[in-house]
Amino acid sequence: MSNLMTLLLVLSLLLVPVALSEPEAIQNLLLRLDSKRVSASVQELAANALLKRLLPPAHEASFAFKIVSKDDCGGQSCFILQNHKPSSQDGPQIIVKGTTGVELASGLNWYLKYWCGVHISWDKTGGSQIASIPNPGSLPPLKDGGIVIKRPVPWNYYQNVVTSSYSFVWWDWERWEKEIDWMALQGINLPLAFTGQEAIWQKVFMDFNISKEDLNDFFGGPAFLAWARMGNLHAWGGPLSQNWLDNQLKLQKQILSRMLELGMTPVLPSFSGNVPATLKKIRPSANITRLGDWNTVNGDKRWCCTYLLGPSDPLFVELGAAFIKKQIEEYGDVTDIYNCDTFNENAPPTNDTAYISSLGAAVYKAMSEGDKDAVWLMQGWLFYTDSSFWKPPQMKALLHSVPFGKMIVLDLFADVKPVWKTSSQFYGTPYVWCLLHNFGGNIEMYGVLDSVSSGPIDARTSENSTMVGVGMCMEGIEHNPVVYDLMSEMAFRSEKVNVQEWLKSYTHRRYGKAVHQVEAAWKILHQTIYNCTDGIADHNTDFIVKFPDWDPQPKQRSNISRHNRMEMISRTDGKRRFLLEETSSDLPKAHLWYSTQEVINALKLFIDNGSEFAGSLTYRYDLVDLTRQVLSKYANQVYIDAVLAFRQKDEDAFKLHSQKFVQLITDIDVLLASDDNFLLGTWLESAKNLAVNPREKRQYEWNARTQVTMWYDTTKTNQSKLHDYANKFWSGLLQSYYLPRASAYFNLLSKSLLENEMFQLEEWRQEWILFSNNWQTGTNTYPVKAKGDALAISKMLYEKYFS
Repeated sequence: MSNLMTLLLVLSLLLVPVALSEPEAIQNLLLRLDSKRVSASVQELAANALLKRLLPPAHEASFAFKIVSKDDCGGQSCFILQNHKPSSQDGPQIIVKGTTGVELASGLNWYLKYWCGVHISWDKTGGSQIASIPNPGSLPPLKDGGIVIKRPVPWNYYQNVVTSSYSFVWWDWERWEKEIDWMALQGINLPLAFTGQEAIWQKVFMDFNISKEDLNDFFGGPAFLAWARMGNLHAWGGPLSQNWLDNQLKLQKQILSRMLELGMTPVLPSFSGNVPATLKKIRPSANITRLGDWNTVNGDKRWCCTYLLGPSDPLFVELGAAFIKKQIEEYGDVTDIYNCDTFNENAPPTNDTAYISSLGAAVYKAMSEGDKDAVWLMQGWLFYTDSSFWKPPQMKALLHSVPFGKMIVLDLFADVKPVWKTSSQFYGTPYVWCLLHNFGGNIEMYGVLDSVSSGPIDARTSENSTMVGVGMCMEGIEHNPVVYDLMSEMAFRSEKVNVQEWLKSYTHRRYGKAVHQVEAAWKILHQTIYNCTDGIADHNTDFIVKFPDWDPQPKQRSNISRHNRMEMISRTDGKRRFLLEETSSDLPKAHLWYSTQEVINALKLFIDNGSEFAGSLTYRYDLVDLTRQVLSKYANQVYIDAVLAFRQKDEDAFKLHSQKFVQLITDIDVLLASDDNFLLGTWLESAKNLAVNPREKRQYEWNARTQVTMWYDTTKTNQSKLHDYANKFWSGLLQSYYLPRASAYFNLLSKSLLENEMFQLEEWRQEWILFSNNWQTGTNTYPVKAKGDALAISKMLYEKYFS
């Protein structure tokens, strides 16, 4: 071989990228992200500032914070709790060391939980219980000099791509600051950061000769931005004002700044191919196709059928890179991890593996052209919901279309249907074990605590595991605090948790004292409400909030549209919100996975011991929520009793049961009004408070009202296909919306009985849809402050319905 040929061979080998093992690839990524972190002093100051916001001023000097190297933790992320030897009597008692600001906050929370009996949760779930913390100077010392808690996996991820719409949409900086504090205390170090991206897109699209006016038909309204971003819809609820765009961009910069100060790695959005319609005119040769309908009633092109730029088109990479670069220009070089879900509920046009691989490579190229170190974070939801398409060859084609270590998958529904088990650990691709738990921000007591306490451990210790994190990916937050308290701990747990023992500690911390009867109540709740093993994705289908749209007359099934038949009962294979009609009975069924009598017994224990918790906001929240849960499930049976009486033409029984159902709505509304955290008024006022002029105020209120009711478009006789998807048990919403709906329905059924005529389903639909559309455009106000004694109301309702 000539010297020239030898030299060329050597050079070619040097240019071939060396395949890294999973540990090496992830370790290199972690080192790169560590290099982007702010200084240790900034993170320590951020932890101190968080402490001041969390505890009374007297405790500001009780703790000292210090950033340490991963070398002090055996090469892993960790926090260290130690007794501090004060140089003076007023010095700190406890020193918290950690590898980042998040670890400092997590260490503080761990000490407060397990040495001081403190409980920290969202304000809307009762807030924090800090009354149990001892006085300054009297904090409990650590035994044996202290403890070291290491992360068994690098990341604790947070958010679903739709959480920004169901929960965060109306937040200002004051609320965001509290959330980032909560995130840090729970150990979250990999949060999604999607706020304000429309302002970035406006800048990018204008560089491609698309005007601001053209984008009015592209962006959705504030409450529907998540689905506009995914290309499910366009213009619905819009347009976005320049005020909104500018203010959200400003808010995003505040959010990112605080995340970075605490040592978090934000996950920024990237380009998924969703483009404005006008781009097709500007670039006629571009590979732009119009997608099919997504949940409109009749394919209305004003909202449906968005435009997708094919990843194989060179313009895809050009636009994608421009978006990444514009974010770096606005925010700085703050991350290398970007989310993209091109194929979420949108399958590729062919299952050809070469084609799928080329699409995946193009998506990644668009990221890496903007950030050479980019890593693609993808929700793995598609592998579950569309498993008939994503078979092993197709999964491998997509997952292996990017260099190893450049993709991380979120196993989104791992708490119920883990994909890692059926895909050989995502065929070697790093993944995050995630809790999904909630859909649409519905209010329902529900969980799988045993799965949460063991699932991440089983995944991490399984053969050839590629798990690199845990995550919480709920569609909406601020409910079921017990689930998120336990799930957050799994970021630091290397062994399975004994849930029953953990719950004893939890109840003591949450209420500030140990009461055996309440512990017994939680034992029941663990075995019932929080032990759902039927595999169904829990979406609240209770009849008060998800009223059946059907004709209850026997053998009149032709009057029921196919869609409405499919809404009637949850399918037992657990697929998200895929519903079908029951074969053994045509009666609708709401999701029920436990003995209602056992939960009624738990409620009795809560009520009987209410005097022990006078003034406790955490107890009040749980009492109201549990009473609501019990009454709502009871109302489901009352509804069925009314329908059966109607079928039997028993007018007296029908009147009794239908009136009881309506009365239950009123009673639950009164119950919910006794706690500040179950009020419609809060949601509506927070929307209006973001407006800067009357037009925006009306628009934002319409967005807020529509999302929690009809959600999407209607015709005169067809409700939105997504009606009640984001239903809420809120005082004000029950009395002004759910009650009139049930009353109108039962009134027409009663008329049918009295006049011996067929039930006029179409008449009810027309009446109800008109009412709903008027309610959505309404401007009447609702209370934002609680009224009534929650314990007294709960006692009264228990005696009324269950004594």
